[in-house]
Amino acid sequence: MKRFWTGTAVMSAGLFAVGPAGVAVPAPPTAAQLLAKVTACRQISNGRYASDEGRPRTIPVCGARGAVFWKADMDIDCDGARTRTCNERTDRSFLNATALSVDGKPLDAAATRYVVLPQPTSTFDFRTRNVRLRAVAAIIFKGKLTYAVFGDTGPKTIAGEASYAAAKTLGINPNPATGGVASGVTYIVFSGTRVAKPRNNASIDAAGRAAASKFLVEN
Repeated sequence: MKRFWTGTAVMSAGLFAVGPAGVAVPAPPTAAQLLAKVTACRQISNGRYASDEGRPRTIPVCGARGAVFWKADMDIDCDGARTRTCNERTDRSFLNATALSVDGKPLDAAATRYVVLPQPTSTFDFRTRNVRLRAVAAIIFKGKLTYAVFGDTGPKTIAGEASYAAAKTLGINPNPATGGVASGVTYIVFSGTRVAKPRNNASIDAAGRAAASKFLVEN
């Protein structure tokens, strides 16, 4: 890795910035940096997933040190707390629950950025990669990066889904009936991570930046 000097600090290119008084501080990971680490797929799933029901199963789950990732579409998950945005009228498939609950209450898809993983099967079981509910993920679309908590599980044969709030942050139409995007979304879920306050997007961001920075160093 290329290195350069700033004052008396030795800094890895692109991983540090100069803070107050010339002190080196970690620079926030960028979408480009993360994408550069997931250009090649080492398939770890025993098969592939479809983007939607009835579509060909062309999406593999890939492995890297400290993470699993896949590239797919984005369907909109509006499940969880019943709100003016997410309910039976706005989403015909609405469920008033998420796999992850906090204090007995589901997540709010319109407020909390969360990612959806396929339910564990012989094709892929996220638990074998040290991924659990509350893990943090990076989602990237058209150069935009956001972080999300692993908050729900979806169909056993489909990959590529995130909450209304996650889609909106990435500039994707979040309408559960008409929104989403057909391709071009990268999902990176970091192994062994846990968001302290999974309802809180600031807590999700803090966990995401820490996990992404570690991922960049290790890969």
